[in-house]
Amino acid sequence: MNRPAWWGGRRHVTATIAAFVVLASLDNAALATIPAMIKPLEAGVGASPSSLGVLVGAQVLVAAASAVGWGYAGDRWPRKRLLVLGTLAWSLPVIASAAVRSFPAFAAWQLLAGLGLGAIASVGFSVVSDFVAPRRRGLAMSFWGLSQGIGGWVGLLVASQLGADDFRRPLLLVGVVGLGAAVVYLLAFDAPRGYREPELAELFAAGGTYEHRIATADLPRLLRVPTNLWLVLQGLTAQIAYGSLVWVPLLYQEKVIAEGYSAATGTKVGGLFSALFLTGALFSILAGHVGDRLQRRTLRGRALVSAVGILGAVPCFLVFFWLPLEGLEVTDGASTVVLAREVLVAVATNPWVAGAFLSSIVALALTSADAPNWFALVSDVNLPEHRGTVFGVGNLVNGIGRAAGTALTGSVAGALQRALPPPLNWALGLSAFQAFFLPTGWCYWRASQTAPDDIERVRRILAERGAA
Repeated sequence: MNRPAWWGGRRHVTATIAAFVVLASLDNAALATIPAMIKPLEAGVGASPSSLGVLVGAQVLVAAASAVGWGYAGDRWPRKRLLVLGTLAWSLPVIASAAVRSFPAFAAWQLLAGLGLGAIASVGFSVVSDFVAPRRRGLAMSFWGLSQGIGGWVGLLVASQLGADDFRRPLLLVGVVGLGAAVVYLLAFDAPRGYREPELAELFAAGGTYEHRIATADLPRLLRVPTNLWLVLQGLTAQIAYGSLVWVPLLYQEKVIAEGYSAATGTKVGGLFSALFLTGALFSILAGHVGDRLQRRTLRGRALVSAVGILGAVPCFLVFFWLPLEGLEVTDGASTVVLAREVLVAVATNPWVAGAFLSSIVALALTSADAPNWFALVSDVNLPEHRGTVFGVGNLVNGIGRAAGTALTGSVAGALQRALPPPLNWALGLSAFQAFFLPTGWCYWRASQTAPDDIERVRRILAERGAA
């Protein structure tokens, strides 16, 4: 195929990286819509909050399970085609789910969308890791991971505002944007595997190619890499805690309603508070940079940064869950613009709201150390042709944990409601699930002990292949 002169040039590569970072947000935007529209969906499709919670958990699990297959396929075949196919596979069912009025039909379309959502994470990770040299991998991955977080933030914000009266509008918007993303992928530069590995620089400079692809026989060996074991195990416990955080918008919606406001206003204001609190995730850029700096001093660096961040966040989350919104003053029934202004004023003038905001910022700033350094470690300890598959396996375990955390928190809070009215039942349920961050910190500590040997092994193999 004849390519234009600019294809594969510096500007094309830079534009491709930027596009991948932006488009990485879409899968999380799609996953964030349902939790932000619990009350509208109750009326729209006739489902209870606990049923919708189970659906959210099931969709996360389906997406995570499919990511294993997508990741393996991406380590063997052209990745750009897989990204286009996966994007179409989730965006079309999301659009279709906006046209139904029964919960079974809505759940079926959303679960089908989950099959496609798995492609964006695992195949996209494999591509992005090949664009970035190891010394800057944490910083670059922070942007990729932050994009996913922003996607969740945008999905939450769009769903809580556009969907407060009609759940169909956010679903249609997210689905149509997904279709546009498929077109963008077609124009992207498909980086060769190992594109930025220092040990392969001479090979690519001489016009050579890295021909190694994953084989079925490689799979048992991947499980025997010690750091892979700890990185995968930490995801199970961490994501139980992270999965519970899906219910934070509902917690704050209930806090607003408890102050005497209507359900529609509670949905909007709670969504605005939740979106505002998520700005703490911006610290992931700093966390990725700190991980890079410490990693250049010791190959244990990234894992240690993640361990400290995870453990330090727990008490901050507890404060965030339990602070009430006493004295909150907003206009019941007002537009989103008016309510957004009033929420910002409350952060500046109401000590209870300010305390909730500060505790959420610190908690999310600390946990933001997790994602970029986890992404970078998976790349550091695995060969280029194995990264998508290992990420997919890790994503599956993450999905199991996240699905369990999401579903169990909803069920526990529902059971607690018999004795504790909202929002107290949600605050207690969310608090209990933060205990799962403790074993996560321990797994990262163990990973810090095994990572140096695994990184050196990858470097030796790549150096041998680059010189061959």
